[in-house]
Amino acid sequence: MTELSTDPLTLLHVAISLIAIFSGFVVLNQMRASLVSAGWTGIFLATSVLTSITGFVFFHPPGFTPAQGTGIVALLVLAPTLYAFYAKRLAGSWRAIYVIGAVISLYLNVFVLVVQSFLKVPDPAITGGPLFGAVQGIVLIAFIIAGWRGVKRFHPSGA
Repeated sequence: MTELSTDPLTLLHVAISLIAIFSGFVVLNQMRASLVSAGWTGIFLATSVLTSITGFVFFHPPGFTPAQGTGIVALLVLAPTLYAFYAKRLAGSWRAIYVIGAVISLYLNVFVLVVQSFLKVPDPAITGGPLFGAVQGIVLIAFIIAGWRGVKRFHPSGA
C-alpha cells in the first residue's frame, strides 16, 4: 500500500500546488471569455512561483533530477509571463506572451499532478506504462488547444 506523506512541508507544497492549479483553471476560463481578473491572476502566478520554489526545498538524490528540471523550466516560463502581465500590462505582443506563459505554467502544474498521481499507484506497469503516456499526451493536447484558443480569443478591453 502506498503511503501519503504528512510532513508539513509536503502538505504546504501540495496545498500551494492545488491552489495554483485551481486558480489557473479559473484564469484559463476567464481568458476564453476575454476577461482578466487581477486577483485570480495574481493568485495563480504567485502560487505557481511558490510551487516551483518550494519544490526545490525537498531533499533530492545526488545529481540533477527531472523534478528540478521541471522547476527550472517553470520559473523560466513564469519570468516573461509575470513581466507581460505586470510590467507591460498585456500591451501588443505581450498579450500573447502572457497567454502562452500562463498556459504553459498551468500545464506544468497539471503535468506534475499527473506524475504524482501515477506514482501513488503501486503497479509499476501502470506508473511508467502506456496508460501514463496516453494520459500525459491527452493533457498536452488539451493545453495546446487551450493555448491556441487563448491567444486567438483573449483580448481584454482593459489591457
